[in-house]
Amino acid sequence: MNRNKKIANMAMLVAVAMIFSYVESLIPINFGVPGMKLGIANLVTVTGIYFLTLPEVLLVVVMRVLLIGFMFGNGMSIIYSLAGGILSVLVMTLLKKAKGFSEVGVSVAGGISHNIGQLIVASIVVENMKLVYYLPVLLTAGTITGFLIGILSKKLLPVVKKEAVKSMETI
Repeated sequence: MNRNKKIANMAMLVAVAMIFSYVESLIPINFGVPGMKLGIANLVTVTGIYFLTLPEVLLVVVMRVLLIGFMFGNGMSIIYSLAGGILSVLVMTLLKKAKGFSEVGVSVAGGISHNIGQLIVASIVVENMKLVYYLPVLLTAGTITGFLIGILSKKLLPVVKKEAVKSMETI
């Protein structure tokens, strides 16, 4: 794929992830846990793991986090989101390369590692390791949301692959 097309595709992924983040912010779901959400934008991340290089996926995640953070969040939300997003991309990439994990398994690991990354940063920021007591709730949430995003990704990947092949034929 030529450089311009790759940049355009990555920009499109950032835009779609931003739209998902914004739409999710409009959904009035209260899980009873501060900061917990579905993570719909991670659908783009999981899909990207299968079609982009590691640096490209990281760039998409960082751009989404920064743009959404500057538009709708604050400095702390950016720090937490970056920690979770980067750790989850690294974990998901390793598991995908390990061969033996389905898209759903990779996504569940991503959901869990995203929450762990945020918890580590929160513990450092507030200088209180007692936040680790929050871990069972976050592991459960990461598993559930990761599973849901994984199911959606598994359905979406063949469609994306088909469109990518069509796109390559037009070059």
